[in-house]
Amino acid sequence: MKKERIIFKGKLLKVLTKKVRLPNGYIANLEIVKHPGAALIVPLLTKNKIIMLRQYRPVINSYIYELPAGTLEKGEPPLSCARREIIEETGFRARKLTLLGKIYPAPGYTTEKIFIYKAEKLQEVKRNVEDDEVIEIMYLNKIEVRRLFRKGRIVDAKTVAALAFIGWI
Repeated sequence: MKKERIIFKGKLLKVLTKKVRLPNGYIANLEIVKHPGAALIVPLLTKNKIIMLRQYRPVINSYIYELPAGTLEKGEPPLSCARREIIEETGFRARKLTLLGKIYPAPGYTTEKIFIYKAEKLQEVKRNVEDDEVIEIMYLNKIEVRRLFRKGRIVDAKTVAALAFIGWI
């Protein structure tokens, strides 16, 4: 039954339609965004201090607070992506990365799976921000993060999930 039809194929995403039979017998017409997956990093400077980003997101035309993250390159393991992204976005290398878990941010329409890592024993290195990234580095303690969250300033779903994994919200 799994008839697929590609609607769009871009550099990062593929959009397709697919007919599937659900466990209850119903035949559903799905619209699926195929995504290669991502890694998110929770960079801990100390037990009570974290590196967050204030990043401009042009799709929503707004700056938002989030944790460093990036898309997996073709064939790239999530741990390698996490190692690469923390350096690119924060200018720190993690000597210890621990997988906290994984999430599906929008399983109703996308295959994206995000692997969440805790980064510890950070060492400052040269930052390598990409041209299409507008990022301001923020050094925040647990109280400041919770205050931003309560005021509705942390709205990025993957960041909210990661902060929940470490017990900060």
